[in-house]
Amino acid sequence: MTQAKLADLKKDVAPYEKTSLKASLFQMANTILPLFVLWYAAYASLEISYGLTLLFAALAGGFTVRTFIIFHDCCHQSFFKSRRANDIVGTITGILTMVPYSQWKASHSIHHATSSNLDKRGVGDVWVLTVDEYLAAPLWRRLAYRMYRHPLVMFGIGPAFIFLIDYRFNRAGARWPERLNTYLTNVSIVGLFAVLIWAIGWQAFLLVQGPVFIVSATLGVWLFYVQHQFEETYFEHEDEWSYVKAAVEGSSYYKLPKLLQWITGNIGFHHVHHLSPKVPNYNLEAAHEASEPLQKATTITIGTSLKSLRYRLWDEKAKEFVSFRDIKHMLRKAKSASEQSMAAAAAKPNFQRK
Repeated sequence: MTQAKLADLKKDVAPYEKTSLKASLFQMANTILPLFVLWYAAYASLEISYGLTLLFAALAGGFTVRTFIIFHDCCHQSFFKSRRANDIVGTITGILTMVPYSQWKASHSIHHATSSNLDKRGVGDVWVLTVDEYLAAPLWRRLAYRMYRHPLVMFGIGPAFIFLIDYRFNRAGARWPERLNTYLTNVSIVGLFAVLIWAIGWQAFLLVQGPVFIVSATLGVWLFYVQHQFEETYFEHEDEWSYVKAAVEGSSYYKLPKLLQWITGNIGFHHVHHLSPKVPNYNLEAAHEASEPLQKATTITIGTSLKSLRYRLWDEKAKEFVSFRDIKHMLRKAKSASEQSMAAAAAKPNFQRK
């Protein structure tokens, strides 16, 4: 795709950046209210069957993800026209999803500004090493990276650490308003959970909130991971990096069944979102359908997205993700070629000038 056509994509999605107060309020009603109802249903069903409780809790986890999408839009100031309305609703939905609004807004804006830029990694994104960086790294760093990228850590320990611990602390260099918002979020979460524990007891609370948290946190991390970690994604150094290319080629179109698409707030149209974060989640699909080039973005499904679990390192030469096993094959092949070259050199007669 030419640079001119890439630039035109921004113009294509511009009409869909308009927010609708009616659509936003309706989405809040069909998201947050069902979340409360499902949470209560999970608690009420404890006396009937814990299997039923898990079902209601899993559904509540799904609606927690949908609540996070509202929070996410507020961070981009795309859910309401009013900045104050975005900030208030963003803070409230941040409490419900256990994410500090101002802190996440700051780090996520950096993610959008630097996504797929090899020279600006490290804030708001998944840890990615190139093949050369990995091979040159000391043993402790390679082991740490392998552990970090292991699915049990990435989607098991990782979500718990991020939402329960990491988000409770302010970023280095954060200004006072951001710090205050984090403190407010933390105190509000403790207060909300304390009231629930007082009302229903700590055991019932854990039996309900535990699976709600596991489902929502794991699904949230998976969605963020899979939408940038696909085989032929886009990574470039600063001098070659393009914001539009990073959006269209470095973000996937995660084609989900309609129900899951609705639950996840259309975030599967991630290429559209990265191209223009001002497009509200309820307009993402329409923006995608209105642009033929956007429809040609890398499409992944639930089935094909599972392949991303083996993608570990970015190969700058091949311009694709590779697995640790691929690296072993590459090293063996390079070693074999080197040995053959040395053997061939040794077999040649050594003519010397007299």
